[in-house]
Amino acid sequence: MSGIAGTSARDTEIRLPRATKVKNKQPAGQQITAEQILREAKDLQEQDFKPPKQKITDQTELDEYRLRKRKEFEDLVRRVRWNSSIWVKYAQWEEGQKDFRRARSVWERALDVSYTNPTTWLKYAEMEMRHRFINHARNVWDRAVSLLPRVDQLWYKYIHMEEMLGNVPGARQIFERWMAFEPDHHGWMAYIKMEMRYKEMDRARNIFERYVRCIPTVKSWVRFAKAEMKEGEISRARRCYERAVEELGEDAQTEELFIKFAEFEEKCKEIDRARAIYKYALDHIPKSQADTVYQRFVAFEKQHGDREGIEDVIVSERRFQYEADVKRDPLNYDSWFDYIRLEESAGQPDRVREVYERAIANVPPAAEKRYWQRYIYLWINYALWEELEAEDPARTREVYKACIDLMPHTAFTFAKIWIMAAHFEVRQMQLGAARRLLGRAIGQCPKAKLFRAYIELELQMGAIERVRTLYQKFLEWAPANCAAWCKFADLERSLGELDRARSIFELAIAQPVLDMPEVLWKSYIDFEIAEGERERTRALYERLLDRTRHVKVWMSYAAFEAAPMPLPEDDDEDDAAARQQVAQAGAESPASRDVHARAVYERAYQSLRESQPDAKEEAVMLLEAWRAFEAEAESHGEAQRAAAIAAVEKRMPKRVKRKRPIITEDGQEAGMEEYFDYIFPDEAAAAPNLKLLEAAQRWKRQKVMQNGDGT
Repeated sequence: MSGIAGTSARDTEIRLPRATKVKNKQPAGQQITAEQILREAKDLQEQDFKPPKQKITDQTELDEYRLRKRKEFEDLVRRVRWNSSIWVKYAQWEEGQKDFRRARSVWERALDVSYTNPTTWLKYAEMEMRHRFINHARNVWDRAVSLLPRVDQLWYKYIHMEEMLGNVPGARQIFERWMAFEPDHHGWMAYIKMEMRYKEMDRARNIFERYVRCIPTVKSWVRFAKAEMKEGEISRARRCYERAVEELGEDAQTEELFIKFAEFEEKCKEIDRARAIYKYALDHIPKSQADTVYQRFVAFEKQHGDREGIEDVIVSERRFQYEADVKRDPLNYDSWFDYIRLEESAGQPDRVREVYERAIANVPPAAEKRYWQRYIYLWINYALWEELEAEDPARTREVYKACIDLMPHTAFTFAKIWIMAAHFEVRQMQLGAARRLLGRAIGQCPKAKLFRAYIELELQMGAIERVRTLYQKFLEWAPANCAAWCKFADLERSLGELDRARSIFELAIAQPVLDMPEVLWKSYIDFEIAEGERERTRALYERLLDRTRHVKVWMSYAAFEAAPMPLPEDDDEDDAAARQQVAQAGAESPASRDVHARAVYERAYQSLRESQPDAKEEAVMLLEAWRAFEAEAESHGEAQRAAAIAAVEKRMPKRVKRKRPIITEDGQEAGMEEYFDYIFPDEAAAAPNLKLLEAAQRWKRQKVMQNGDGT
């Protein structure tokens, strides 16, 4: 102690317990459960610690024992009076003492505490029954079912007691009391089975009739039919199934009823009846709820069907597959198209129409044309099918009308629908309806395709004034549409209205904005050329050159000057002859044409070199066309042709290869690239290194030739 007392706290070493580690983590060979431990502990308990058994030898000790037990039970029920198990033990103990008066008293006290506990009633009545107190038991059962009429077990036990006693009328009377409360299927079937046990089939049928009126379900009718079938009454059983379909209405459209009905007919060897039931079920039950019916039908046809029936089954199989697809994704219009083709091949118009109606009901969720482009073909196919296959013009007209009313015309429209609807009306000899449709279309949602279709229709009808009016409205709506201007002018030219055609062309080229001006100018120029108007054509080219100096315009102008004018054509022979004479009188000689063409080439070259010095490739194109022209000029002799070609050759540039830096988007150099450049003769003076470059190229060619000779 002195040694410890002299040691300071700082020098004291505190040793913590070392953590134990499990060395072997494998499960033990013999597993011991808690239940086994408790069982062994109970078996090994010594006799000295067990409670002693009391032996009663005389009446006094028995009375003391009974008094003590009653006091214990009374204390318990006073403390926990709502615990029904204490009352049951108390009453059963009194029953064990053969004191039935006291036992009944305990049961009655328990019922006063809680009469809604069915267990108390059951054990009370069972006590009376065990000891053959029948009237007492009846009294208990009668009170129980009166106070708790919705507890089926009480009714079952009461009826079972009466039936075991042979009191069938009494049991029937109890059943009638129970049926007044409209129990579930089990209660009704228990009553029916009792009557059938005693061969009272007429009574059982009457109860079945009350049963199906009280609980009008497929289950009750099927049980009715099975009972009749069990008695051998096939016609009555069939009538039960038929009445179920008639009286249940929509509630009868379930797999269970039709499957049971078909199986019944199959058992009766009525194969055609069973097949008809299966087909009726598949036609009337929603496809998503008829998987089992379909599987049974497939098995039935494989067993009893012929080739046609098996083909119908295959169609049905595909039909169910498509039903699953469209249910999974109603907006997958390809699945609807496949489904519709299947039904069309089956040749059932009502079913085809039903599928079409279901398909078009799935309107795209957004008012964007890309979502509608596939959907709109459902309507197109529907209308065509009604017109061509069903041959129902009234329904076809309704389909077109519904589709037109459905489309969001403020956002977009489909010209194809309007045009097809109009053509349908024409086929029905309703020209006025077709005009009204197309007029409504261009007024509500104008499109170039609608105008063209309306114009084409009026042209076929020969209504020229209507066509002119439509072209005017078309061009008021789309003044930049060069194709429309050209078509309008072509129409007037085909009618011989040349002044009108020129006026239209003039109005067109005067528009501030055009979508394809080159097409319009070319059409105008071709028109004047076709009419043999060289001066007008030349004036047009000059006006075009005032707007653009493109090399192709120059080349086209030069080609026009070099070519002879075509003779105009006309249906009127006298008029045509006069115009041909005028054209021949104003025709130019080949030499004159070549002079004009050469002048155009000269102007074009000067314009490109002066106003567009960087357009070197365009200048090369022009020179090549010029050279080809000189090579084919009709006014040249051989010497003149060679001199003219040589003159053009002198203007041809030299093609050289150069390098330039590659500039990226951020302005940095990313290497060098080679490109071909052209050096024209007029640029030679500004290129002092050209001769040096030519000498280098010449030296390189010589080295290549020497290497090729092997020297």
